[in-house]
Amino acid sequence: MEPSVLVVLVVVTALIFDFTNGFHDTANSMATSIATGALRPKVAVTISAVLNLVGAFLSVEVAKTISNGLVDDTKIGPAIVFGGLVGAIVWNLVTWFVGLPSSSSHALFGGLIGATWVSAGTDSVHFGKIVEKVLVPAALSPVLAGLVAMIVTYFVYRIFVRRGRTAGFRVGQIISASLVSLAHGTNDAQKTMGVITLTMITAGTLPAGAGPPLWVIVSAALALALGTYLGGWRITYTLGKGLTDIDGPQGFAAQTSSAAVILASTNFGFPLSTTHVCSGGIVGSGVGRSEAPVRWRTAGRMVIAWLFTLPAAAIVGAAAGLVTSTGTVGTIAVGVAGLVIGIGIYLLSRRSPLNAGSFTTPASTVPEQEDGKIAA
Repeated sequence: MEPSVLVVLVVVTALIFDFTNGFHDTANSMATSIATGALRPKVAVTISAVLNLVGAFLSVEVAKTISNGLVDDTKIGPAIVFGGLVGAIVWNLVTWFVGLPSSSSHALFGGLIGATWVSAGTDSVHFGKIVEKVLVPAALSPVLAGLVAMIVTYFVYRIFVRRGRTAGFRVGQIISASLVSLAHGTNDAQKTMGVITLTMITAGTLPAGAGPPLWVIVSAALALALGTYLGGWRITYTLGKGLTDIDGPQGFAAQTSSAAVILASTNFGFPLSTTHVCSGGIVGSGVGRSEAPVRWRTAGRMVIAWLFTLPAAAIVGAAAGLVTSTGTVGTIAVGVAGLVIGIGIYLLSRRSPLNAGSFTTPASTVPEQEDGKIAA
């Protein structure tokens, strides 16, 4: 396959991943606002899409971390990146189908690491950087967001709610949800920018250490915003209704805490999982409000999905990378396999659909299992 054709294929695949990232992570920004009724579902995803688009233009530090830090760009080519992207997309679709808010970011990292490892060897993966920039923030960020949300929720209810001073929290929740959307754009859109930039570096189109060109920033921002606008209702339902019962002041505390953690991490170039952060914030807000017990069984399922995301995506990415490294036929085979799997998952999802109307219908009419898990 001609190098230029392969680069175009990888860019298109990266933007497809970015699109799945958008609808997979819509819940992070807007689940609590939708659950409390502060925003109507369609209005919420529209606001989120616009602010994700704006946020994508505010920083490129995370993009540089991915394009110049996680793997050795001199030992891989566009075909290997393509294999890693297919692994990430497949995992995103599987977890979306079952309604589990796993990390799109870790799916991307896992797919890229797995494909690079099997194709170029262990020394082609910068494990020190992965520990520093990915694993440590992944472990600490949800805990930090949860602790902050717990403390904020406790004082909000003690100082304001118990004294009947609840006016303004609806507006505050809209503002805090918007801030999370903006923060999501500053962090997650850059991951696709970083992958496209890495591809262009490995193909010799950009010099080593280069940042993302303007057209990469614009295309990644648009793909993320479009995916966000379409709404990942299955995961939004889990986060908004499956973890704890959320009201306005509690949602405000969870969202504000999450936004603060995400924006701080973007400033330092940490490619955080916004899913981990926002889920931690929601759980922390439930702990801080005794009247809204946390459904720990659902939370436990989420944590298990988090633990499996990076290695599972790495395995799929490794298999895809191994096949793509054989040449044109292997690359086409991986692309076709990914397309077939994606269409199959979509068709299965139509058997138990969730949409914006699912948040205003009685719970008994929504396809749901115990503790908010969406029925497959």
